[in-house]
Amino acid sequence: MFLYSAWDNGGPGHKDRKINKLRGVRMGILTVLWEKWTEFRRDFYKITLAAMISPVMYLIIFSMGIRITSNGEPYLNFLIPGLIAMSTMSGSFGAVAQNMSVQRLYEKALDQVMISPTPLWQFIVGQIIGGSLRGMYAGFVIIILTLPIRTGLIYNGWTLTVMLLNGMVFSTIALVLSFLAKSYNDAPKFNAYIIVPMSFLCNTFFSIDNMPAGFRRFISFLPLSQASGMIRSVSAGGSVSVFGISVLAVYLAVFSGISFLFIYKKKNL
Repeated sequence: MFLYSAWDNGGPGHKDRKINKLRGVRMGILTVLWEKWTEFRRDFYKITLAAMISPVMYLIIFSMGIRITSNGEPYLNFLIPGLIAMSTMSGSFGAVAQNMSVQRLYEKALDQVMISPTPLWQFIVGQIIGGSLRGMYAGFVIIILTLPIRTGLIYNGWTLTVMLLNGMVFSTIALVLSFLAKSYNDAPKFNAYIIVPMSFLCNTFFSIDNMPAGFRRFISFLPLSQASGMIRSVSAGGSVSVFGISVLAVYLAVFSGISFLFIYKKKNL
């Protein structure tokens, strides 16, 4: 009895089982990430151009066309962090929503996921990480494009943390909406109803401080408002807020839970 207990709890066999389990977890998630990487390499130029065009237009308009300031600072110091957050949002959302809608509705690829040995939670986690990395790439494109402007903005590990967390939030939102989609045409509708309004209202192009109190309170609880504010604070030499990180974490937990619920109960698949 003692030998059996020792072998089961701490012997070589137990260690091998733990190693194999960890390998299984790693391989399931990496399989999804490899699919995302293959898609990224195939469409690299399209993805890069899509991440550049709109932000570059905004930069040209506000830096060369409309020369304004914000709180005594160059307006670009306000705009660029907002564009980074916005690009992270749109890049993550677009990488997951459209792809998942096509796979679910037309390719029926999720049927194969259901019967494959890969645990469903690994599929969800892989989609979330892959989408967030795509969003971070879009954010990095903006950072690289604006470096020659010499605004004095600061980017550090907290900037990357907020970008990653923001990307994960909108990846989970995209997952939920892709499970709700009834046709391929629903993906652009979700973008028009959710992403576009957030892009313009959520502390990206102008401060929400001058909004009516009730509306301002609502907008401030949206994830992009918190991400834009925290990236802007870090870029000015400040730090992230516990409240902002908490808001993003709550969104991530809620929409991740809904995604797991959909796929495990096989709803709308």
